[in-house]
Amino acid sequence: MKNHFQIYLNAYRGLSQPAWMLSLVMLINRMGAMVIPFLGLYMTEHLHFSLKETGIVLSFFGLGAISGSYIGGRLTDINGHFKIQLLSLCLTVPLFFLLPALKTPLLLSIGIFILSLIAETFRPANSVSIAYYAKPQNLTRALSLNRMALNLGFSIGPAVGGLLAAFSYNWLFYGNGISAALAGFVFYIYFRRREGNQKLIKQNNSQRIQILPLAKSPYKDKAFIIFNILCTFYSICFFQLLSTLPLYYKQEYILEDSAVGIILAFNGLVVFLLEMFLVHIAEKKLTSFQTITLGAALLSISFLLLINSAGVWILFLSMFILSVSEIFVFPFTSTVTLKRAHISNQGAYMGLNGLAFSAAHILSPSIGTQIVSAFGFDILWLSTAVLAFISTIGFYLIRNKFNTPFK
Repeated sequence: MKNHFQIYLNAYRGLSQPAWMLSLVMLINRMGAMVIPFLGLYMTEHLHFSLKETGIVLSFFGLGAISGSYIGGRLTDINGHFKIQLLSLCLTVPLFFLLPALKTPLLLSIGIFILSLIAETFRPANSVSIAYYAKPQNLTRALSLNRMALNLGFSIGPAVGGLLAAFSYNWLFYGNGISAALAGFVFYIYFRRREGNQKLIKQNNSQRIQILPLAKSPYKDKAFIIFNILCTFYSICFFQLLSTLPLYYKQEYILEDSAVGIILAFNGLVVFLLEMFLVHIAEKKLTSFQTITLGAALLSISFLLLINSAGVWILFLSMFILSVSEIFVFPFTSTVTLKRAHISNQGAYMGLNGLAFSAAHILSPSIGTQIVSAFGFDILWLSTAVLAFISTIGFYLIRNKFNTPFK
């Protein structure tokens, strides 16, 4: 037990103060993340949208996300990560307060698209910011710390959101807006004049950078494009967490909103408690691609457990395995992306990687709700498990293409 605790402590050593502050900003922002997990229930239960209409609106969230990832990556390379993160946090605040007034599928689709576009510009800028402030040898752990904060917030947000939804769905939007405003304030106060490690990196690598050819576009990197297609396959499966899984809990298990919130919060709690520990071990024992491949396989298993399931305990077991899968995949895909990029186009690479996950936001709810409508939940879980397994095989086969960076 003492050895395990020591490993857990070692995972936190060497992380810079700015890395911790970026995680604090993420925690504050995600503590108010009440809207997206309950958006499907909000539309079906409160606005009385059909499953098809709900899937369409959720797909507009994905369309905004994919646009925001691309724009955010480009703007980060041009204007820097600080400005993009600050603008993203600040501009989302009024949008959260506006959304409760949008009551039709068309208006809500437009509002969700704009919100998602602006919010998603934050992702590539934030990843580049982590690389800017973290020591190179601590990059994966710094990314994991940021995700740990994200998931701690996600464990709090849905739990609180479930209680607020029982009172009024409007408070989900107001809570999200308030947390975004507070996160933006803390971010500006701490980072407005903060220097990172980039100067040291440039000095240490000045001669190497001078002789490298100009960085090529990630859109010409064939191996990286295949890698991102596999990330999309994985994410289509994973993002059932935000669309069909809450509907499954509600419709098949007849759970209250508060109980749905508890199961979703369990995901964030597991990731918060285990991510740094498991990432630290994975860094020592496995390569990035071995870790990603293991994580994708676990996701397939988590959905297989839901087929013909009986008992709420299965829901928690499936969510636990899904959470471990998330730990093994997301921080390491970001590490692979940042290491693949040239120092001058990290934003573009993170933007393309963000596109992969944003595309899944479009496809996941639309495909998921249509399969449920036509064939039921068991066929959805089987299809999801098969697609996750395909991504597992793909990650394993492409691993050798990433032995050297693309320049």
